[in-house]
Amino acid sequence: MTKVREVDADAEVLPPGSKAGATLSNDPFVALVARLMDDVFTIPGTKIRFGLDPIIGLLPGLGGLASAFISLGLIAVSARQRVPKVVLARMGLNVLLNAALEALPVLGDALSIFFRSNARNYELLQRHAGTARRASPGDWLFVGGLLAAVAVLVIAFFAALLYGASLLFKGWS
Repeated sequence: MTKVREVDADAEVLPPGSKAGATLSNDPFVALVARLMDDVFTIPGTKIRFGLDPIIGLLPGLGGLASAFISLGLIAVSARQRVPKVVLARMGLNVLLNAALEALPVLGDALSIFFRSNARNYELLQRHAGTARRASPGDWLFVGGLLAAVAVLVIAFFAALLYGASLLFKGWS
């Protein structure tokens, strides 16, 4: 006669595309900020969604800069949630591209509606949170350098834009 042992087992259902053992980010603050910046409004009669990002970007000079710094804050939160460095670099590139778009007056803000860097970065956070090993001092140096580099490039974009505008106004005087 064969003896059968009863075994208790816990099952975990993972979302499609996630890795076993990966911890998805359920940070409500990041989700709220990403939604406010990219998805909170709908253009009437369309399915086109946008947020505060292109609206803030309409403020001359400081709007796009403020928007970029909010996005950089989300990258810092992502780093604390152990997102791999390569994904953080991709997030930084998304912010940089969005800032470059917003450097173009009005047209850039319209294009920003479709690029939606915060929503893209939140999706990356959702997919990759907790998948990196514990952060070392070198990792934090990388993240700090990445944030500083993106911040410097964003400031340089807007400084060049203001310089170009001042040259334009001098020519009209």
